[in-house]
Amino acid sequence: MERHAPAIRTLGILGAGRLGTVLARLAADAGLRVLVATSRDATLIARPMAAIGAEAAAPASVIAESDAIVLALPLGRYRELPADALAGRLVIDAMNYWWGADGARPDLDDPRTSTSELVQQHLARSRVVKGLGHMGYQDLEDEAHPAGSPDRKAIAIAGDAAEDLAVVAALVDALGFDPVIAGLLASGIMLEPGAEAFGADVDADELRAMLDRFPTSQRGIVVARARGGHLFETTADNDS
Repeated sequence: MERHAPAIRTLGILGAGRLGTVLARLAADAGLRVLVATSRDATLIARPMAAIGAEAAAPASVIAESDAIVLALPLGRYRELPADALAGRLVIDAMNYWWGADGARPDLDDPRTSTSELVQQHLARSRVVKGLGHMGYQDLEDEAHPAGSPDRKAIAIAGDAAEDLAVVAALVDALGFDPVIAGLLASGIMLEPGAEAFGADVDADELRAMLDRFPTSQRGIVVARARGGHLFETTADNDS
């Protein structure tokens, strides 16, 4: 029997920097209720969030009231995420490693694992999907278009459960982009800095071609060598 992915009606975003703010505006424009939190007092971001149709809230409220939570924080802070509060929740990891923000962190630049797998290890009882972090925030803001538009751009996602991928794919579509499934969560390394798809502002066909070229790219060869000569499975579990 065909299963339909539940819709995201309330989207939570942890992080109110440039990426978090752009995603909040796009989600609000799509008709979602959007809750945004930072590590600061929620009142400090209340006015700018209200101006784009979102609500500022405490992290605990964002997590408790949202159907899915986007991580738009510096990756180096992922161990600060409340694993207990996020247990059982759908978490969309939009974080990337930047040495300027995160410092020298060899653990975040290890080709033997994707950074989203590290997040999943910390959030062991959450369902993590990699997504919304490989396109630049400027392009996200400028390139959103309705479904069917000839110049619509694409965003890739990666995750281990087909149902969760379906939910996030529907969100990507609602935000104004064509979703492309990269594969299992480990495949998210193809969306990280150093990969051709990182920073890409292209349509779905070209994004798929970039992902297909990853194994023969310089980064792909480095990853394969670090992983004993192989990359990763690319098909999500359709029985999930």
